[in-house]
Amino acid sequence: MWSSDRRSLLIFLALAGCGFTPALGTDGSAQRLMGRIWPQVPQDQSGFAFVKQIAARLGRVEQRDFDLTYTITTLSDGVGITPEGAITRYNLTGTVVWTLARHADGLRMAGGTVSNFTSYSATGSTVAGLAARQDAARRLMVVLADQVVARMLAASVRFAA
Repeated sequence: MWSSDRRSLLIFLALAGCGFTPALGTDGSAQRLMGRIWPQVPQDQSGFAFVKQIAARLGRVEQRDFDLTYTITTLSDGVGITPEGAITRYNLTGTVVWTLARHADGLRMAGGTVSNFTSYSATGSTVAGLAARQDAARRLMVVLADQVVARMLAASVRFAA
């Protein structure tokens, strides 16, 4: 047990010695993005959930230094099928193609594509199935927004506001 603690301490000291600064720390590169990203106006429920999570992670816009554009696509696939052919479970797959550009001149600072999935059960009433699908869609947008934020934080080391 002591050797495990010692390894953790050695890793910490090695990172501290090489000038490692946490992205979300006081002097971290993420401070360049906090409250400075203006996401495009959402057009549907998925977009609203996506933008809400971006704001939860990076704060509401105080100063518009960067513009975030995105395209969200989702696909629902039946994955649980009974011998009678009834679908009992679905995978909801989502993809976001995103670009972060400097607002002043439109210069692309970062961008890419993220994908993930969530699942939901289709057993029960129609209302329960719809509620399960909406919840899965909301969870998927949270996951995708978190992935985009992680990529933006990683890229923020390369540019200054």
